[in-house]
Amino acid sequence: MADCVFCKIIKREIPSDIVYEDDRVIAFKDVNPAAPIHILVVPKKHIENLLQVSEEDGDIISYIYKVINKIAIDNNFAQNGFRVIANCGKDSGQEVMHIHFHVLGGRKLGDKIV
Repeated sequence: MADCVFCKIIKREIPSDIVYEDDRVIAFKDVNPAAPIHILVVPKKHIENLLQVSEEDGDIISYIYKVINKIAIDNNFAQNGFRVIANCGKDSGQEVMHIHFHVLGGRKLGDKIV
């Protein structure tokens, strides 16, 4: 999508602090972090939200979780724990209509959800 912020990051039209990238996903630091570690993991294919994941896209979700695990291990926050959040739609707080997963860590998170 031409006006999608995440698609622009993927195309390098908008700078970001990338922590991981391969041919299927990109992960970068959130510009408004809710925790000391706040990384967004985004598929490179534009999918609006979880409701738009088709059967042919189904494997991307499990792949994203494998990438999240790799990021947590490689960046030394796996052992203390982290939270993964995927918002779906405006009422959930999804601000960018491109499916993405928030990875939060670096402190005890408690009951508060982003």
